[in-house]
Amino acid sequence: MTYDFTTLMDRQGKDALALDVDKIVPSGALGVAVEKIRDGFSPIPMWVADMNFATVPTIPEAIIRRAEHPAYGYFLTSDAYYDAIIRWQERRNGVTGLTRECIGYENGVLGGVASAAAALCSRGDKILVHSPTYIGFTHALGDNGYELVLSPLVQDADGIWRMDYDDMEAKLRDGHIHTALLCSPHNPCGRVWERWELEKAMALFKKYDVYVISDEIWSDLTRPGQQHIPTQSVSDDARHRTVAFYAPSKTFNLAGLIGSYHLIYNPWLADRVRREGANSCYNNMNVLSMHALIAAYSDDGARWVDELRQVLAANIDDACDFIDAHFDGVRVTKPEGTYMLFLDCSRWCAAHGTTIAELLARGIEVGVLWQDGRKFHGDCHIRMNLALPHSLVVEAFERLDRYVFNA
Repeated sequence: MTYDFTTLMDRQGKDALALDVDKIVPSGALGVAVEKIRDGFSPIPMWVADMNFATVPTIPEAIIRRAEHPAYGYFLTSDAYYDAIIRWQERRNGVTGLTRECIGYENGVLGGVASAAAALCSRGDKILVHSPTYIGFTHALGDNGYELVLSPLVQDADGIWRMDYDDMEAKLRDGHIHTALLCSPHNPCGRVWERWELEKAMALFKKYDVYVISDEIWSDLTRPGQQHIPTQSVSDDARHRTVAFYAPSKTFNLAGLIGSYHLIYNPWLADRVRREGANSCYNNMNVLSMHALIAAYSDDGARWVDELRQVLAANIDDACDFIDAHFDGVRVTKPEGTYMLFLDCSRWCAAHGTTIAELLARGIEVGVLWQDGRKFHGDCHIRMNLALPHSLVVEAFERLDRYVFNA
């Protein structure tokens, strides 16, 4: 490989939430409060969704070049920023007809989701969301006064997570719901929705006059052989009733820089969402974030992402194979996108008379920093981040085997 995905990067003292052990472990941020990690065990960050890989070198190079100029005053968004997004969306997602007028800056996807909801809903309105549900949606919408109506995804005979269209229709109809939130690819289940699935969902939304907020932040991180289908691409109606959100943050490990964007083709809808985003006077781009996106959405960035996808697929394959072979009673479906696993531990906990909280604590005590799936509406689940060097993945699962599941 051209790029380095094996070095164990030292993030201690580098403002990394994932490894701020003295605060997160006793605070209960992982789902349970543990006094400390046992002596002799180093922390392995497998919870919050950022990566333990250095980003593509073109990004720090671009930031350094800009930072070397000692003026950081007001600025206008450059043509290069819009051109980079248009080119990236065309090459990676097959998007055509995208213009700069359709692109709007967002401080973050969740802020954009809140702005879109404010443009489409009244406080107290119901919004349809699939469950399991990304915890950020729960807070972004619930804290702003909207009622989340959960439509559970169901697993078919092969364990593949599917939308329950009958349940969706009943809730849209009976609840008089006119806004839905779609996560594509899905976090935490890892589904990369097929075109027919999106077409069927969007036909339902058209039938009940439902506007769609589509979080597509994971679109770059599909398994090799899997292709993200933009929600707006499945029909002309979908194109005009959907607000889609993207960002380089998940793909290139840039969450700390802040910077996302929306794609909206409907001019009326674009005006409303932009107005809501501007109301706080804080939804403004950082100049270094702008240069980071341009560098990310480059030819070098594309090559780096393609290698990253191979690395993530290998980590996921090895982890899922290990779970199947060693953790009797733990069920996991191999994700088609993202770098997260969603472990169903219900049978293991029942067989061992253990609660999910006790299981979580055992892992954390030996340094495996994983995350409580109950926060994502998984009754007895754990979410795990596999975006780290393979040697750490191996070490984590050996600890779980020896000290947790088969102790």
